[in-house]
Amino acid sequence: MKNAQYWIEKLNLQQHPEGGFYAETYRSKDRLHESKLPDRYKSPRVFGTSIYFLLTTESVSNFHRLNSDEIWHFHTGGAAKIHFIDKQGAHSEHLIGSDLERDQSLQVVIPKDTWFAAEVVDGDYILVGCTVAPGFEFEDFELADRTELSSAYPQHQTLIGRFTNN
Repeated sequence: MKNAQYWIEKLNLQQHPEGGFYAETYRSKDRLHESKLPDRYKSPRVFGTSIYFLLTTESVSNFHRLNSDEIWHFHTGGAAKIHFIDKQGAHSEHLIGSDLERDQSLQVVIPKDTWFAAEVVDGDYILVGCTVAPGFEFEDFELADRTELSSAYPQHQTLIGRFTNN
């Protein structure tokens, strides 16, 4: 039986700033000039990127958002619950995992500008792939500040407290 440590070592995963572990597996060689992209991008972007991303019961993915849509693809392990807070403050949850009979999905799409966080809810870990287009750059990544996010969405203060570090 493979555990989280097996995947961390075999895939050479590193700690991610939002929590969990990751390794970039693909970065397109083709680039788009910023003049060809929406105004929210201030520099060129590659067409797409992909990473492995692993969460354990001890590591959550804290609330963050991206300038681009992101797709999570289930690879192995248990299941994770992804929490979403949209611009209007509506909270929703999606399960990613392999048990389709329990309303889990093999893929989950996270729309751009949506605050999201994730936690393992079944098993000891989950390994997913994350694809971003246009490609991910850390300048497009915003880690939530607890005070600011709670002020914007006070109805979700408890949830925000669970998935922020500051």
